[in-house]
Amino acid sequence: MDPAAEHVYTPTELNREVRLHIEIGFPRILLEAEVSNLSRPSSGHLYFTLKDDRAQVRCALFRSAAARSVVRLENGMQVLARGRISLYEPRGDFQMIVDSVQEAGEGALLRRFEDLKARLESEGLFDPARKRALPSFPRRIALITSPGGAAVRDVLHVLRRRWPVARVRLYPVLVQGSGAPADICAALLAANRHGWADLLICGRGGGSLEDLMAFNDEAVARAVHASAIPVVSAVGHETDFSICDFVADLRAPTPSAAAELATPDQHSLREAFDRNGRQLRRRLQDRLQRDAQRVDHLAHRLRQQHPVARLAEQSRRLDSLRSTLSQSMQRTLEGGRQRLNGAARRLATQPPIRRIESLGERVAGARRALNRGALQVLGSRRRQLSELARTLQAVSPLATIGRGYAVITAGETGRVVGSVTQTQPGASVSAQLKDGWLDCIVQDVRKPGG
Repeated sequence: MDPAAEHVYTPTELNREVRLHIEIGFPRILLEAEVSNLSRPSSGHLYFTLKDDRAQVRCALFRSAAARSVVRLENGMQVLARGRISLYEPRGDFQMIVDSVQEAGEGALLRRFEDLKARLESEGLFDPARKRALPSFPRRIALITSPGGAAVRDVLHVLRRRWPVARVRLYPVLVQGSGAPADICAALLAANRHGWADLLICGRGGGSLEDLMAFNDEAVARAVHASAIPVVSAVGHETDFSICDFVADLRAPTPSAAAELATPDQHSLREAFDRNGRQLRRRLQDRLQRDAQRVDHLAHRLRQQHPVARLAEQSRRLDSLRSTLSQSMQRTLEGGRQRLNGAARRLATQPPIRRIESLGERVAGARRALNRGALQVLGSRRRQLSELARTLQAVSPLATIGRGYAVITAGETGRVVGSVTQTQPGASVSAQLKDGWLDCIVQDVRKPGG
């Protein structure tokens, strides 16, 4: 096997990943079995084994959970343990971390409770999205409980103290025994059929798991779920939970707490009303003061910007602008008059005719100088031209041609042929004479001595 092709685990990595897989696969379980190998170290934790006739599971009940347990574990005891499966990484031991332990008698009831809870939860009866908000100020409350129980007295006492304006209607039911579920279902249906109440409180005082089984009944749970009126479940003590708690719109730990949660506190409301009234009065006074100041400010502005005052101000500004304009025009006229007088004095001292005569004399002198210069330049250029003509005549080939000579040029390039090496037999050449040209074909090329 190529080690680079697969991940190589260390024991620590392997045990950690196995533990994570186990804990994800078994988040919470119930395990019914016999206690054996019980150990009580000084740390306060309990270590034991839960076994049947063919297998066993190591278990740990940590000190905090052991302190809450009402059952004192002994070897040989048949128990129902709730907890999660894990792995002790340092030794790689498979174990169960126990959260709570009950004797097996109640364990059967608890198992039925858990099975029903899981089934109803899978159907969506516990979905938080379907739970309704309670009315903020209920006027009529229906109470579904035993007429002789402490729950009635507790609820009425709290309502008289917190929200005495609410009217209460009691639907008496059995809360314990085989006939209790049917009674509770009938009361829920009747309360919905009457439509009198804004809110239903359904519950009883605390008891054992067996005492509370009427509120763990499937029919009761479905009746609570079907209620068109919001339901508050108030079953048992704070540590007790029932199926009715999970289905209801709100779970209260006790009947007294249900009355607390379902109603506002009149004293708090009175304090809030008084506080809001004082705050409202302060805000009204502040608003009136701000508005009064604004009115005073606007009145002051109105007095300052009254049309008569504004017209007077505009009239004063117009008079000031008129005076400024008049002074500016006078200054402008005076300045123009002074400039005109200065120009007249300069014109009197320097008449234009004198300037014209002086400029005329300068123009005549310039014309004479220009003529002299032009004649001199023209004579110089004429002499230079004559000299150049004599020089050109001396070197011109035309004089040579006049004596019977010719200038040979190549027919294709027009270049002068000065040597027999610059042409060849059959080549086309031109011969320039003094009175024209001859187009010739070279028949032969001869060199001296050839």
